[in-house]
Amino acid sequence: MVPKIQYTKSGNLNIAYQVFGSGPIDLVYIPGWVSNIDWMWACPELVDFFQELSKVVRIILFDKRGTGLSDRIVELSTLEERMEDIKAVMDATNSQKAILFGHSEGGSVSALFSATYPNRVRALITFGIFAKRRYSENYPWAPTDEERQKVYDMIENNWGSGEMNLESLVPSKANDPKFMNWLASYFRSGASPRAALKLTKMNTQVNIIDILGYIKVPTLLMQRTNDIDVKIEEGKFIAERIKGSKFVEFAGNDHLFWAGNTREVLGEMKEFINTLKPCDGYYKKHLSSILFGQIITSAGISLASDIIHELLKEFDGTLVSQDTQFFNIAFEVPSKAISFAIKLKQSLQIRGISFSAGIYMKESAEKYDDPLTDRDNYIVTSILSLIKPNKILVTQSIKHLLSGVAFNFSKETSILTYKTHEICTLYSITDKSNTEEKTSYPYGFSKYDSFLEDVLKIIDQHLDNNAFGVEMLTRETGVSERKLQRRIKETTSKSPSQLILFIRLNKARTALLDNNDTVAEIAFKFGFSSPSYFSKCFKKEFGIRPTEVSSSK
Repeated sequence: MVPKIQYTKSGNLNIAYQVFGSGPIDLVYIPGWVSNIDWMWACPELVDFFQELSKVVRIILFDKRGTGLSDRIVELSTLEERMEDIKAVMDATNSQKAILFGHSEGGSVSALFSATYPNRVRALITFGIFAKRRYSENYPWAPTDEERQKVYDMIENNWGSGEMNLESLVPSKANDPKFMNWLASYFRSGASPRAALKLTKMNTQVNIIDILGYIKVPTLLMQRTNDIDVKIEEGKFIAERIKGSKFVEFAGNDHLFWAGNTREVLGEMKEFINTLKPCDGYYKKHLSSILFGQIITSAGISLASDIIHELLKEFDGTLVSQDTQFFNIAFEVPSKAISFAIKLKQSLQIRGISFSAGIYMKESAEKYDDPLTDRDNYIVTSILSLIKPNKILVTQSIKHLLSGVAFNFSKETSILTYKTHEICTLYSITDKSNTEEKTSYPYGFSKYDSFLEDVLKIIDQHLDNNAFGVEMLTRETGVSERKLQRRIKETTSKSPSQLILFIRLNKARTALLDNNDTVAEIAFKFGFSSPSYFSKCFKKEFGIRPTEVSSSK
């Protein structure tokens, strides 16, 4: 019997999932490339594999964002966003702690999740995973740019057809037309050509090498000797860097775990699962992102401190330490650290206060109350000695995990890593859009849904119309004014008129910083009836007059 399809929210996206099995331990399957949890059940081999596995575990299947039955997206999704999808389905199924089973690219996000949230992971199991998908001297098994381009061309020209060279993924099934037809249909139903291309380009940017050493959960890595999609050397490379991991090499050349010698794979998984200790294990440390900053303009120290404390709530940061001009803040994931730094920079810059910041990754205590180590002091001192005012520098480990998001990374300089003295490249970072700095949700709203997305688009379309107000917004959304008031208040804590003004002021503030228009020109451009009214509203919102912002550039 096919399990019921259910949905949960990850941010503003709907993620499809299924739950089945009678085992006492939860296992979350993180699929590779694309998937469709509905169409999985049309493959007898895959059904047999999961049904057999479900005798020892409760299985949670889901389609990642952009694929299968989950909401489709047009932009690249990061490993960090996909971690949020895993958390969402675990929360929806009341799974406090689970084994993560990652296949191919699904293993990359599973590894990152295990390092970041170890106390939600019972164990990590992978099959045919990679740490990097782009050739380099220190990772020569990954495809070259030319080889990846051939994959892009194939998707663009032959998606879902018989010319996808799918036989290379499952050579043992190459002469089984029923299986191969299902596989082509599975990929077609899993993603559109555009989505498949976006996902493939995202995979090309994956690089989790730097986080492998932070994985402490019990780990089983499996791979077939002659898999041409992911080389056996890659599995051995990963196993060497995860302390205490078990690496199992199977004969064969199939990249899909449910083809070929599947009984051996199942047997290894069951044995590993049965030897796991009770799930009461607790990890005192986890992977985190550390932002350190220095206020350069001494006259603004007090004001800067107030702004920092306001932003901490918005971005879920934990203040580790702070003295007169220096501060140190910890975040669970790097995008929040970067978004915090960008918004802080803008908030300080608009008041004529300069600061510099750096972001790196480390292993931290749960409450971030562990003392700074010699490595911390070395990194902070090294980066501060090179950084310029109003620059935000991140290490290459941060960049590797955030490729594809709404940030621009520009190679800035390099430092030597602590003790190993290898080259660590530093990148300066800016917001890609040059508009209001992006957080997990627009304008920092803590709640978000598709209705709000539509409202924001409508407001953006009428920014220059000073006659635009609640009446027109009600008409264009097609809902009653009462419902409009309630929905917007629920998601933004603002009334519709306050929201319109808020967005106009934030857009105007960005324009003042980014272009050479006069204050009057910007006032009219963003729908204010007069420069004086604009100045009054601006001062009330930001504590500074727009003329002061304009003159400080």
